[in-house]
Amino acid sequence: MTKGDDNMSEEKKTEDISEETAAQQPAEEIKEEKKEKKKTKKDKNAEKIKELEDALAEEKDKRMRLAAEYDNYRKRTSNEKLSIYDDATAKTIEEILPVADSLTMALQNVKDAPEEFRKGIELVANQFKASLDKLNVEAFCEVGDDFDPNLHNAVAKIESEELGKNKIAAVFQKGYKKGEKIIRHAMVQVANCD
Repeated sequence: MTKGDDNMSEEKKTEDISEETAAQQPAEEIKEEKKEKKKTKKDKNAEKIKELEDALAEEKDKRMRLAAEYDNYRKRTSNEKLSIYDDATAKTIEEILPVADSLTMALQNVKDAPEEFRKGIELVANQFKASLDKLNVEAFCEVGDDFDPNLHNAVAKIESEELGKNKIAAVFQKGYKKGEKIIRHAMVQVANCD
């Protein structure tokens, strides 16, 4: 055998040993490598799932906020429409309230007038009141009521033993309101006020 043959056989022996070593590599190490690869793959999948879940939660949040904003917008515009209607109704009623005042004064001063004339004025006054009732407008303020600066406009005051403190002594002009909205404050005289 020559040196060249020896080198070849040495190489062959080294290859054979490498193959044997690889074959002898414990099956556990291979399993570990496979587990490691699976674990890495699972970690990557878990990260991907987490990212997707976060993105989904963010989109759900955006959708819920948009729905809430739309609902608020719808409610606000609905309230604005009702407010516009109530304001227009109140303004119209405010313009025709002098007619109610005139009818009230006419009824107070027709004592000496013929019966037919008085009945005619009462009929017109009742029709006017029925129209206000249909619009949910009510008159307020009577003698003896408690004075409320939110409802009444005090134009005079008197001292009276007959009436209690801060009571309405006279009504010069009735007040009118639609629901909670004051159309016109009542013009009154207050007894025993501070």
